[in-house]
Amino acid sequence: MPQSQDPALHRRGLLITAIGGLALSFDIPLIRSSHGEVWSVLAVRSFSTFAVAFALWAVLRFLLKRPVTLLPGRAGLLAGLLYGVGSLTFMLAVFNTTTANVVFILAFTSMFAALLSWIFLGERPANATLLAMAAMVCGVALIVQDGLSSGHMFGDAMAALNALILASAITISRKSGADMGLVPLVTAIIPGLAALIMLPGGALQIEQPAFILFNGLVMIPLAFFCLATGPRYLSAPEVGMFYLLETILAPIWVWVIFTERPSSQTLIGGSILIVALLVHSLWQMRSKARAARLRAGGPEIAATQA
Repeated sequence: MPQSQDPALHRRGLLITAIGGLALSFDIPLIRSSHGEVWSVLAVRSFSTFAVAFALWAVLRFLLKRPVTLLPGRAGLLAGLLYGVGSLTFMLAVFNTTTANVVFILAFTSMFAALLSWIFLGERPANATLLAMAAMVCGVALIVQDGLSSGHMFGDAMAALNALILASAITISRKSGADMGLVPLVTAIIPGLAALIMLPGGALQIEQPAFILFNGLVMIPLAFFCLATGPRYLSAPEVGMFYLLETILAPIWVWVIFTERPSSQTLIGGSILIVALLVHSLWQMRSKARAARLRAGGPEIAATQA
């Protein structure tokens, strides 16, 4: 039985990706709490994550008594490059638009993943998925229109690009079937090196470095390890949907900590996105449960008919 059809492995995938999505929801609040300049924050966040990846790789080699692959083949290298570039676009989005705009637009990751899976993996989305995608396009359009009027167009565009990049990395991971858990952590070195080049005056400018260190050493490695492992057990659209946790929680954390209230139009667009994703997620879970019951009852049904 394929991993994606095994109920036990599917539940494991749901738990792993849920932990990753929850950890990711603290990313933007920790970035904002550090009160740093964009390239300084990106450099510290990236190199901290890379250090954790290298340490984890060494520990795994010691415990397993065998080589552990950091980048599994060309697929791992390509996915890693995408994760690296994605970190750069994400940081540019965070510093150039509101938190709500970033996470609401990133909610489109699952729909991008569905489209890419259709094109490259032959996994045609169900009609319900296509309807959810149409609703989400309307929600994103409202947010982007608000970004145009408020001068946040560049940040919104970076958020949309980041959603496409993440969906591409998830799809590659799904297609390869390889263990990609360390890939997004190791390739954090890419945006880190780019940030060092862009540092203003060649010096770090961060008022509260403890927040970004905690983010880079703990939360980001945990989030990306879990989310990169998820495609081994779940479909690409399902993994993308766990980014919804960040979509819902991150604006709440920022609203509570920084009193940054989203605009009414952004809230309307974000609500459309969240409702579309929730309804679609519930439909998927119900469909999978029904399919599992049919598979389990298949022999009995066949015997009755005989």
